Amino acid sequence: MSTSDSLLLGFPESSPVARRVAESAGLPYAEIAVHRFPDGESQVTLPASRLAPHVVLYRSLDRPNDKLIELLMVCRTLRAQGVLRLTLVAPYLCYMRQDMAFHPGEVVSQPVIGGWLAGLFDGVITVDPHLHRVARLAEALPAKQAITLSAAPAFVEYLRTQKFLDDTLLLGPDSESEQWVRGIAEAAGLPYAIAQKQRQGDRSVVIRLPDAVALQGRTVILLDDMASTGRTLITAAEQAKVHGAGEIRVLVTHALFVNDSLQKLRQSPISHIGSSDSILHETNVVRLDKLLAASLIGLNALSGRCRD
Repeated sequence: MSTSDSLLLGFPESSPVARRVAESAGLPYAEIAVHRFPDGESQVTLPASRLAPHVVLYRSLDRPNDKLIELLMVCRTLRAQGVLRLTLVAPYLCYMRQDMAFHPGEVVSQPVIGGWLAGLFDGVITVDPHLHRVARLAEALPAKQAITLSAAPAFVEYLRTQKFLDDTLLLGPDSESEQWVRGIAEAAGLPYAIAQKQRQGDRSVVIRLPDAVALQGRTVILLDDMASTGRTLITAAEQAKVHGAGEIRVLVTHALFVNDSLQKLRQSPISHIGSSDSILHETNVVRLDKLLAASLIGLNALSGRCRD
């Protein structure tokens, strides 16, 4: 199928980003309306525009539970109306962190939600999914096409435009971030270091900085794939200040920022908080529409070759 056979549908909460992705990919755009009744049920209305054989649904899956039910209703309706192929563009993919049971009886949500989404969609495109004990997205979400993109190139492009890079150090909060932070640092021509993290609960962490890293007076940019409670970033920033760091900035892919976490981050030694628009948020400084659009165009081209 070519782009002329495709339509991108967005949802109200992420309309600006969805529109940019559609424009960059050369796809027509229409929007799904969502109304929530006082009892919490959703009423979902598809646009009146003509459907295409291939429908792309754009929806980032932060605060996911209502969104998942609404996706189910939309997908079932689209299939009933004759749509041949469904692709989900979910820059943030939910429930990927819960990948094993730590206590008897715990439900491991990653394969449950991943398998459920694979049953709804032919293809899923996401950005920097939080995978620990699986190597590839397809192991957690066995769709026909499970595509993982990295926000790293967009972060490198952003960093190259900044004027604060003299004597700057990129700092990853834990060993899991090393490969990602190293790639950004090498592409941007910046030094980097990786801290050690020990989690003591949902809201408590201990951060230890490498002994050999000199932070005195330097600008430190904390890089992470997501910020949820912000506790890891705050603890790392406090440790960096103890070691003499100058300005401390934050750059994250997924701006979850639950409850009052953003307020607490702004009360910490962190002077600037930036994120990608994988989740629409006031901290967005990096746009992913070109990255996502390129993947959609490639997906369409591959599907067309397979069909031929």
